[in-house]
Amino acid sequence: MVEPDRVDDCARLLETGRVKVPVDVVIAREIASDASTRIVGARGIPHGWKGLDIGPETAAIFSDTVADAATVLWNGPMGVFEIDAFAEGTKEIARYLAGLKGATTIIGGGDSAAAVSKFGLEKGMTHISTGGGASLEFLEGKELPGIVALTAKEKVSVK
Repeated sequence: MVEPDRVDDCARLLETGRVKVPVDVVIAREIASDASTRIVGARGIPHGWKGLDIGPETAAIFSDTVADAATVLWNGPMGVFEIDAFAEGTKEIARYLAGLKGATTIIGGGDSAAAVSKFGLEKGMTHISTGGGASLEFLEGKELPGIVALTAKEKVSVK
């Protein structure tokens, strides 16, 4: 999926050199547990194939990127982790984060939380939130409608 109105924003981010993108991906023609898969360079996905997980080289790069981090906020799995054929990248990142010593690891989002749970790594994380979009909005400093409603001065009665 592409959001055409955000392409220029993405280009500017990539130009900074601070954004890491996949260098290899696991591909298949269909999202199915018995699908035939291949690992290819991220820019080499053939027509008719889908990128469904990060590859092992990307998992290593992403892990190295956060190796010295004091805080890691993870929002969104690396692939279609619900299907084992496309779960390895997500599992590797979750395993790495669960083993980070001295770091605060925050998992934001229902899918990321489900992945961490699937791999039995909940105890290795500092905090797990099912509110992915809401977590990001909170960190941006936006007012969350639920919090606003709970802290409103006016009392609302329900009949």
